[in-house]
Amino acid sequence: MTIAPQSSHRDGPSSPLVVGLDVGTTALKAIVVDEDATVVERTRLPSALCTGPGGQLEHDAGVTWWQSPRIAVARLLSQPGAGRVRAVAVSAMMPSVGAVNASGKPLGPGLLYGDRRRHQATGAGQPSEPAAPAGGSDPTASDEMARLAGWVASQEPAASGYWPAQAVANASLGGEGVMDLASAFATGPLFNGATWDQAACAGAGLLPEQLPRVAMFGEAVGEVRPDAVPDGWDGELVLAAGSVDGLCEQLVAGAVRDGDVLVALGSTLVVWLCVPGWPDEVPGLWRVPHLAAGKAMVGGASNAGGLWVDWADRALRPEAPGQGEEVKPGEVPLWWPWARGERVPWHDPGLRIGMYGGEISHGPPALRRAALEASGFVVRYIVARAALTGTTPKRFIVSGGGVSNPAWLQALADVLAEPVMPMAVPEGAALGAAFLARLAAGLETSTDDARRWARWSEPVGPRPEWAEACAARYDLWCGRLPGRA
Repeated sequence: MTIAPQSSHRDGPSSPLVVGLDVGTTALKAIVVDEDATVVERTRLPSALCTGPGGQLEHDAGVTWWQSPRIAVARLLSQPGAGRVRAVAVSAMMPSVGAVNASGKPLGPGLLYGDRRRHQATGAGQPSEPAAPAGGSDPTASDEMARLAGWVASQEPAASGYWPAQAVANASLGGEGVMDLASAFATGPLFNGATWDQAACAGAGLLPEQLPRVAMFGEAVGEVRPDAVPDGWDGELVLAAGSVDGLCEQLVAGAVRDGDVLVALGSTLVVWLCVPGWPDEVPGLWRVPHLAAGKAMVGGASNAGGLWVDWADRALRPEAPGQGEEVKPGEVPLWWPWARGERVPWHDPGLRIGMYGGEISHGPPALRRAALEASGFVVRYIVARAALTGTTPKRFIVSGGGVSNPAWLQALADVLAEPVMPMAVPEGAALGAAFLARLAAGLETSTDDARRWARWSEPVGPRPEWAEACAARYDLWCGRLPGRA
């Protein structure tokens, strides 16, 4: 996946500035933003990610959750004009969990969504049966966070707490482990809507007091501590409760009309169709309230995002012979992009990568294009199922780091046979966190106003010859899907 340069800078206006951070699967992104959503500074730090044997997916939490937020904030506050920065907020993926000491500093790895060790032990250290596939319409009903936390607790029983990435980053920056309300709901049964559920915590081998304090997203939860800013920086810096990455992206994407489709091309692929009211459940898909009143979003998360695209890129080796070969519309094989199983609509961790139609004449360019099309096929399939709610998809808005990858955008447009509108700022979750920082600093009064920050680059349109070939391949792809969805 193409990533924006590690850091860039241009002079900004004289308005107050805020910082938004996004602790992502493959990178921490941080931006400085003015009141008009103009990014005046950005930086990026690669996540210390490990994809070990047996389905492990973890961060070095001490590096990615504790050190990197400090490094990023210090780097940004060292730039010209940083004295105008008023607040900081952190976004992060969910679920994630690591053991921490009394200061909130990690004691070991931070487990991420999909890590298979959630099936190996409960919090009490006893073998547990794999959870039933989380195929319901409510993603907050999943017990994945409880199982991940239970495994961590079985390995570090003397830890002071078991926190997600956002809480650790907030403790590093402000001294207190705080997470926002939306992220708390994403922990599933551990949070009962008002507080940590004692019975659910006990079932995972936890105590409620071992989990972070919960605040409303956009709420001021303290100040950035002096040892987390550069020497000589003497301004007061509000620390805000950010939110889960998906909510932050939704805040600023502008996908608010009925029929809008928000496609997040991050490490995880996330697809949402905006629908009116509260529709009937579509089997296998998630259904969540929209931030806009009277609407819902139907769709969910897939493993056919950046982790899949990056794997294909590494496997095909950019330096391999044949990279300059021209790929023709009818000469592309099919991939099924299940490098780590699949989430919606199958919810099956056992699914694996498959190929059809490959032949010896296919070089890396054709296979790479096939990998990008596979991601697009997943988007098209989820959208088609979401449209069973009775809402016709009308406009495709794309967010996430994938907006910096022209080949991915083109493949998506060709597969959908529709133009796609890339967000102008690739760091969508960090941008949404920045808006929440403005709320905490008293510079905004409502999350509804975040819609004015929606900016898009020029649409990428489908190419007729490619769209026709993709439609034929999509039909073949669907014909060989698992029969369980």
